[in-house]
Amino acid sequence: RLIEFIKERTDGKILFHCCGSVVSLLDDLIEIGIDAINPVQVAAEGMGDTAALKEQFGDRVVFWGAIDTQHVLPHGTLQDVSLEVERRIMDLAPGGGYIAAAVHNIQPDVPPENIEAMFSRLASFGHRPFDRSPDRNTQKD
Repeated sequence: RLIEFIKERTDGKILFHCCGSVVSLLDDLIEIGIDAINPVQVAAEGMGDTAALKEQFGDRVVFWGAIDTQHVLPHGTLQDVSLEVERRIMDLAPGGGYIAAAVHNIQPDVPPENIEAMFSRLASFGHRPFDRSPDRNTQKD
């Protein structure tokens, strides 16, 4: 009722914060008027296949997050971070509806170099509209 009340009176969008595996709830959340899900916690069961999430729900909800903060950012190499960013963008960004970001807050155990690698790789993709052509989005060393 609260979401309905807000949507009847505003042009506002409803962002829903829900950690963990919410894949089984997404249809219901979309039905009640949720516009965006934060975070996409890829380490949670059923949430790691971001291509499948996009395929099933991507035309009805915005995904926010998905760059792994539990394993890749704190423990991965610079290449791992770059590949993680590329995977999530390639899975979730085509057609819009993706806010590229870390799954959750970046913790103190994440090396600063990995944070820099994440932002550098994100910047290499440019802005909307997302261009999926290999030439535009291929990292150059």
